[in-house]
Amino acid sequence: MLTIRLQRTGRKAHAMYRVVVQDSKRTPTSGKIVAHIGNYDPHNKTANLNVEKAKFYLEHGSQPSPRVASLFRYNKIDLPKWVKESAKKNSSVKNAEKLRKNQPKEEVKIEEPVVSEATEDLVVEEASKIVEEAGVEITEEKSDTKTNTPKES
Repeated sequence: MLTIRLQRTGRKAHAMYRVVVQDSKRTPTSGKIVAHIGNYDPHNKTANLNVEKAKFYLEHGSQPSPRVASLFRYNKIDLPKWVKESAKKNSSVKNAEKLRKNQPKEEVKIEEPVVSEATEDLVVEEASKIVEEAGVEITEEKSDTKTNTPKES
């Protein structure tokens, strides 16, 4: 029995495929093919097919692989009624509750440093010593809290 299948060519990590007619008992890599129908580039999603040859082999009983059958459908090549269509697989996620995106979000707590009264007093004393050594006088002015500018009286 003849089958129409894809034969991989191209370099590593850049596959290109030939659409070939081959004996179903041979492997696609055996190199023994009956006919070369066209080629398929999966990167550009382009297929160059000889439509007349494809129809001829389909009429004479060649069974296309599922991928080739979908290529033929995409290129509007009529498939015989006896060609089996592969059913769409329903994909489902196992254990969806374990996915990171489905986990409840954890609240991040930011702890403020605890300053005791003793350390606060030391900081104020050191700051006042530095100001005295610099010879700067500090005066308290009433300021507008919104603009931080001194108020005029």
